[in-house]
Amino acid sequence: MASTTTTSQHILREIGGAENVTNLTYCATRLRFQLRDQGKVDVEKLESDPAVLGVVKQGTTGMQVVMGGGVAEYYNELVKEPGMGDLGEEGASSKSKKEYEGVRGKYSWVDYGFEFLSDTFRPILWALLGASLIITLLVLADTFGWQDFRAPMEEQPDTYVFMHAMWRSVFYFLPIMVGATAARKLGANEWVGAAIPAALLTPEFLALGVAGDTVNVFGLPMVLNDYSGQVFPPLIAAIGLFWVEKGLKKLIPSAVQMVFVPFFSLLIMIPATAFLLGPFGIGVGNGIASLLETVNGFSPFILAIIIPMLYPFLVPLGLHWPLNAIMIQNIATLGYDFIQGPMGAWNFACFGVVTGVMVISIKEHNKSMRQVSLGGMMAGLLGGISEPSLYGVLLRFKKTYLRLLPGCFLGGVVMGFFDVRAYAFVFTSLLTIPAMDPIFGYAIGLAVAFFTSMLLVVFLDYRGKEEKAEALARIAAEREEASRAEDERIDAADTAVATGSPERVVAPGDTFQIGSPLAGRVVPLNEVPDEAFAAGAVGKGIAIDPTGDTVVAPADGSVMVAFPTGHAVGLKLDSGVQLLVHIGIDTVKMEGEGFELLVAKGDRVTAGQPLVRFDRAAIEAAGYSAITPVVVTNHRKLADVVALTATGEVAVGDPVLDATAKVTETV
Repeated sequence: MASTTTTSQHILREIGGAENVTNLTYCATRLRFQLRDQGKVDVEKLESDPAVLGVVKQGTTGMQVVMGGGVAEYYNELVKEPGMGDLGEEGASSKSKKEYEGVRGKYSWVDYGFEFLSDTFRPILWALLGASLIITLLVLADTFGWQDFRAPMEEQPDTYVFMHAMWRSVFYFLPIMVGATAARKLGANEWVGAAIPAALLTPEFLALGVAGDTVNVFGLPMVLNDYSGQVFPPLIAAIGLFWVEKGLKKLIPSAVQMVFVPFFSLLIMIPATAFLLGPFGIGVGNGIASLLETVNGFSPFILAIIIPMLYPFLVPLGLHWPLNAIMIQNIATLGYDFIQGPMGAWNFACFGVVTGVMVISIKEHNKSMRQVSLGGMMAGLLGGISEPSLYGVLLRFKKTYLRLLPGCFLGGVVMGFFDVRAYAFVFTSLLTIPAMDPIFGYAIGLAVAFFTSMLLVVFLDYRGKEEKAEALARIAAEREEASRAEDERIDAADTAVATGSPERVVAPGDTFQIGSPLAGRVVPLNEVPDEAFAAGAVGKGIAIDPTGDTVVAPADGSVMVAFPTGHAVGLKLDSGVQLLVHIGIDTVKMEGEGFELLVAKGDRVTAGQPLVRFDRAAIEAAGYSAITPVVVTNHRKLADVVALTATGEVAVGDPVLDATAKVTETV
């Protein structure tokens, strides 16, 4: 199985390299790229790595790469790659301008609206997931008769009051979190965005009266509302804050903006939210909720079928986020929600599909699909996350929706029959079943949805005839290739023994010397004028201030990465060591000027073979340092990487690094 680092390098390579990326963020399961040229992406090669569950293009510049629950690890590796350090989420968040990134289409303002909702709620998901499981524990305690989940706090034991505080902390102060993330997405100050709704949750504001009262403030009537758990008021307030900040920055000199922009922003936006935007936001939320409640009141049975039949089409487009907001709104205003229960039918039909795919993959010895489906199934059943299943399986094969929708429909029928309701916002998984009422009816609905879709896949397959034939042919070819490779290995070993030259085996403690790939003066890595290299985040090694103009292969191996700009080249040496030579600092910005790349990715190279020629004078004329880091990027898989010299002049081929093996492997 490929390592996180190798997979991250593969992704970066197949999307056109760091120079093709303008922005990178990630959500619960997906890497979210913004690209200069979407046409440079090789989707087929990108999906060839088993860790990549799917690729989704968005408009003309967006690209989502679905990685599953471990997406953060791949993100962390990607931002360490040369040229990627200033494109991550932290770098993006520091920009003062509004970023219209993501979905692109004919009506970009609509696309951005849904992206705005998605990126507002995405950072809060961790807190919501954690709180939803605490709720589940309390509901289980209610089920076993240990406490009454809905009883007033003054009637509950102190232990349970404290546990209620643990989950209510997330939902009560949700407007503050939403205010911060929404402002951040728009480009306004996130802490001011948080302070606006926070003002409406303070004891002083609550002391003015109860929801529905009208009080006199500044000589004007103010209608009081309960803003705890609300999402629409802070969303609208964040939009207002963006425009207020934009206007203030035009009027206030930059030298004093840090003091007076937040001052006037708070002075304007808190009253505006309390008098106007807050009540309007609550009205919007109540209006949408009332519309759905009307449909539910007319026929809960019909709504319970509509919801799971809509979700398979809403989630791929990111259009399900408004419904999540309505669920929270329903619980805040009605005390229960009627969307979450039927939504579970869609989720479990989805998980049933991938479970069926896993069963077939095991029978067919289809390793790649077995990994994809197992990851999707576990993320779904235990975490309630549908994206790995959706992007890894459902959107990749023709027949999957024909297996999915019957499960959604029949599960929705059962949910409608039992009129399933949720009394707390939770994510749909096996662990949160007790949060629904009635539990028995909800569990039956999930089982019907799951097994309907799973059995349809098992008996009717998830692929068309051509897709299945192609997959079986590929599996047969892979098995034949593996068998042939094993035969060749055995033959080679027999030949080596017969000739007295046994096959080389790398054992723990074996050390490989790495020669210098260029001539120059050795510089300690921690003195490199680049934080990532200096901290060893990219890899362990040294740097060289070059005196020559050519980078050569220090040993036999193959080219893993050959940047089109020529500023860097990555090798996998026959010893297993992966070596990166990065010519100069920030030289990717030279866009190839002054560099001549002499090899291509996949080329076989021998010791001393020229890889790149460069012009030091051009590098310095462009204002960049020519110091060249030479680092071992897979150092975590080695026992140690040691610099043989910290200073002094070296010629091409002079030993500069020792790499010590950690595991036994045949090379």
